Amino acid sequence: MLQYFKKFVSAEDGAITVDWVVLTAATVGLGLIILVAIKPSALAKADNISDVIAATDP
Repeated sequence: MLQYFKKFVSAEDGAITVDWVVLTAATVGLGLIILVAIKPSALAKADNISDVIAATDP
């Protein structure tokens, strides 16, 4: 059992998975922060476009 534990501790096969999980979480988090930052101006621009389209509708 001790030999199995030593082999398990020295193995580095799963380390790359942890790296990718951290990088993916950071990318998603950054995307959400950017989304929250630009949402108000994007909605305002969409409202302006909607007003222009409604004004030109016969």
